[in-house]
Amino acid sequence: MPVQAFVFPGQGSQSVGMGRDLAEAFAPAREVFQEVDEALGQHLSKLMFEGPMEDLTRTDNAQPALMAVSLAVLRVLEREGGVDIRRDVALVAGHSLGEYSALAAAGALGIAQTARLLRLRGNAMQAAVPPGRGGMAALIGVGMDMARAASLCAEAATYTDEAGKAHKQIIEVANDNGGGQVVVAGEMAAIDRVIDLAKAQGVKRALKLPVSAPFHCSMMEPAAEAMRQALDATGINAPVVPVVANVTAAKVTDPATIRDLLVRQITGTVRWRESVDAMVAMGVDSFVEIGAGKVLAGLVRRINGDVATRSVGTPADIEAYLATR
Repeated sequence: MPVQAFVFPGQGSQSVGMGRDLAEAFAPAREVFQEVDEALGQHLSKLMFEGPMEDLTRTDNAQPALMAVSLAVLRVLEREGGVDIRRDVALVAGHSLGEYSALAAAGALGIAQTARLLRLRGNAMQAAVPPGRGGMAALIGVGMDMARAASLCAEAATYTDEAGKAHKQIIEVANDNGGGQVVVAGEMAAIDRVIDLAKAQGVKRALKLPVSAPFHCSMMEPAAEAMRQALDATGINAPVVPVVANVTAAKVTDPATIRDLLVRQITGTVRWRESVDAMVAMGVDSFVEIGAGKVLAGLVRRINGDVATRSVGTPADIEAYLATR
């Protein structure tokens, strides 16, 4: 039997229409979408099904929406296919907001509770930095890793003004996605400099990402404080299977530690490559992406070509997955 990890996608996997076929095909999926709508006091599912994309991509909408699709898929697998996460899954993990989906999947958080936390998280992250002041860039190419990206950030952080005075700006590694892909975040002028430096040093691709704020860097400290207050008031259960945390790339089950790691995650690097390597070292040989899109399955394949991967996000995916059990 394969040793499975369920992994949950983050921002960037959203698309108009996501979840609609699930809602049409499965009552358990409709229940999840209704629960999220009621928790937020908003018809978020209508936005997911019909758009517009501009509104769905807003971080305060995208975060709970992506969680809703992931948990809808999981509930269908459980109710229609007899999947038992405690019995059938060794570990869970998620990319950025996907860590909240993973925690909800493992019973550490309730679905309504998670939706409200992600709405708050999205609002806090958006409010932390004025529009246009910060951004993110992807650095992609053979040999691109955390160390090289950190070196580029250190060089791009410093500039000299017209008077010859040196200044330092914030630019930090935000996501170590593996497979030669690292994302950096920080002040916009520093983002421009790191792109120029990367291109000058022969990095295959260096491009700004279409995001509204510099996530996972120290500029997000106001959002981390907002989440600290919210999480202090949130009951967290021990997950039924261990969660591999973004900021440590290690498994965690203690609720107090989970709470602390979720706060640190706002400003910390998403260590996805190390998380996948850690799960493989713990015996995982099959990664199942639960929810919208196929981004994480692709990243896992680039990190380790020896493990099995699949994405389960549509009724056809669910049918194909259950047929293999």
